[in-house]
Amino acid sequence: MAAFDVDRRRLTLAGKLRSLSWGLILLVSLCAGLGVAMLYSAADASFEPWAWKQLTRFAVAFLLMLAAALIDLRHWFRIAYWVYAAGLLLVVGVDLRGFVGMGAQRWIDLGVIQLQPSELMSAALALALARYFHCLPNENLGRPLHLIAPVLLVLLPAALVLKEPDLGTAVILLLGGGVLFFVAGVPLRLFALAGAAAGAAVPLAWHFLRDYQKNRIYTFLDPASDPQGAGYHILQSKIALGSGGLFGKGFLLGTQSHLSFLPEKQTDFIFTMLAEEFGLVGGLGLLALYTLIIVAGFAIALRCRTQFGCLLGLGVVSNFFLYVFINMAMVMGMLPVVGVPLPLISYGGTAMLTVMFGFGMLLNVSVHRDLRINRHGESQAS
Repeated sequence: MAAFDVDRRRLTLAGKLRSLSWGLILLVSLCAGLGVAMLYSAADASFEPWAWKQLTRFAVAFLLMLAAALIDLRHWFRIAYWVYAAGLLLVVGVDLRGFVGMGAQRWIDLGVIQLQPSELMSAALALALARYFHCLPNENLGRPLHLIAPVLLVLLPAALVLKEPDLGTAVILLLGGGVLFFVAGVPLRLFALAGAAAGAAVPLAWHFLRDYQKNRIYTFLDPASDPQGAGYHILQSKIALGSGGLFGKGFLLGTQSHLSFLPEKQTDFIFTMLAEEFGLVGGLGLLALYTLIIVAGFAIALRCRTQFGCLLGLGVVSNFFLYVFINMAMVMGMLPVVGVPLPLISYGGTAMLTVMFGFGMLLNVSVHRDLRINRHGESQAS
């Protein structure tokens, strides 16, 4: 009997292709298609300058997703820390060689694409934490000394990203890392201790926030205090959301977006444009599509028989949920504006690549769900 009880035919290329979750792939493709349609609308019924580029990026990212899905899960386990290290070096590289755009130094110009390493870091962090907790014995989960390393894995990139500054992505790194700590089984008392420490550090953190970040928080508390300045974005977003009504004004007929009252309609505020054109029904439809993707992702992660795959899948789905939740809450005025894109819908090359790579990891977990991996990255008996 082999060391692992897995039908070897499933681990051939043809077997892996048959084992892919094609339902999830269809949902992701539908969501990306909707994003291309909204970018077409944002450019006043033109594929330039956003929709065609987004479609091209999706095609490239789709191939990346399939490649990530078909590589052996044990290989991803072995290189997890190297992927994290590469992501961290890119984040450091932004500080050294990155260029400034929209008031922040977040990008590295690679010629064919302007790479935003902070977004790539969320997938790399999920890989690294999944490997660490897979190798950590359960009895050590409650011992603070054994949690210093994973805490540093989270805090180091979050601090570097916050310095860019990119508050939204830093928050996602912290929350996404916290989710993996929770599902790995870290005791709740340690979360309570961390929460108390974070609360005590709020005054110090406030001191290090940039003026524009403080203004965003003030605006969140009272958007009408500066309607032509800091509060302009969110007030216009709320006007567009409300004007859409139940069924919307119709595709290509949104007045707030097409008359250029709505800022950043192709990126951060694209959900607002969708809700104006398709109304409450359209907004709920997109929410339903996202919900199906998230439920399918959780189902894949929880069916995996190895802890590394389960944690990796949960990390990918949690990051996806955080992007969706923060963006939608932001444009509705429920959270301060922090510049988080709406996954698969907003225009952006790095965001598309990161999301699709994450789904590639999730599909990989689905393909290798019956594979058991020991602490050395090798197969083990069931």
